[in-house]
Amino acid sequence: MKIAIEAQRIFRPDKHGMDFVILEVLRELQKRDDGHQYDVYVAPGPDRCLQTEGNLRVIELRCPTYPLWEQVALPCAVKHSDACLLHCTSNTAPLYSPVPLMVTLHDIIYLEPRSHRSPSLYQEMGWHYRRLVVPRIVKKCRCIITVSQYEQQRICQTLPVPPRMVVPVYNGYNPHFKPAFSNDKRQYIFFLGNTDPKKNTVRTLQAYALYLQKSMQRRPLLIADLKEDYVDALLKQYHLTEIKPYLHTPGYIPNTELPTVYQASFAFLYPSLRESFGIPILEAMACGTPVITSRTSAMPEVAGAGGLLVDPCQPQEIARALLRLETDEPFRQQQIAYGLERVKQFSWKNTAKHYIQLYESIFQTTPY
Repeated sequence: MKIAIEAQRIFRPDKHGMDFVILEVLRELQKRDDGHQYDVYVAPGPDRCLQTEGNLRVIELRCPTYPLWEQVALPCAVKHSDACLLHCTSNTAPLYSPVPLMVTLHDIIYLEPRSHRSPSLYQEMGWHYRRLVVPRIVKKCRCIITVSQYEQQRICQTLPVPPRMVVPVYNGYNPHFKPAFSNDKRQYIFFLGNTDPKKNTVRTLQAYALYLQKSMQRRPLLIADLKEDYVDALLKQYHLTEIKPYLHTPGYIPNTELPTVYQASFAFLYPSLRESFGIPILEAMACGTPVITSRTSAMPEVAGAGGLLVDPCQPQEIARALLRLETDEPFRQQQIAYGLERVKQFSWKNTAKHYIQLYESIFQTTPY
């Protein structure tokens, strides 16, 4: 088979969740020797993190905007190739595909009710674009991949697709996330957020303020992926300016540097309101860092029965979990050991294997 795979944004320098998922899967596909060929369509960018080699060919398509790239340039390129399947990997796809179509819906948050607009214009435009495109493309898909059983249920409840068409395939984590060899001298708490309301930044800051009131250690909070002025505005709005001296806001942290950040963290806060999976949970666990995450959406599915789960709408509960890790060392060590064992169930190799099985299934049932 020759498979066309959309990976439009993997060359951008500030990659996030969906970009890393397909990049890691492509690297695994490139290692295989199963006779299949993969044409990977990308947009130009400075971070050339994937090269044409062996069974995988990288094809750059230039287009001024993402909608035109996806709706015009991509289907035109695939039409003039000899691909037997197009897999779009980032929540959307062309309204017209010249070959059988598979799409990965990491989530359908954009189809759910919301209380306010997205804080950035980019996110707001993406929200409207997906609401327009996704209900129309799912009717044309041969298969829909999603990343958890929770998200499979949400998709089937929201869109007119039968459950058999929606296949949950778990994400993995990169092996460079591993425990540190040095002594355990972890001095700060780590929170990986962004401007998306689902990341629950305000309640996380409120929980941290409560933690500072009762902690004997008063560990600082490292906040990644948020600019200092954005955090300062939240502190002022919610009357939390007294915690500012304890905060560090380095902005975006490249994935290659994240293992060191996790390894040096006393605990990792991931109390999101809603996640379709939660790769950072695995990354932190793999680094031997205790994780505090939510008992909502897919996070219990990833963290497992032994995970430290909280109600993300209750800052007091988040703070109590932090204080327990700080005052109960046997419990903290138990969480570290549990996390290191839990992550053994997830790998990008397994993810790629499931993708290939789905590709082959579609190929075998498609008349040519």
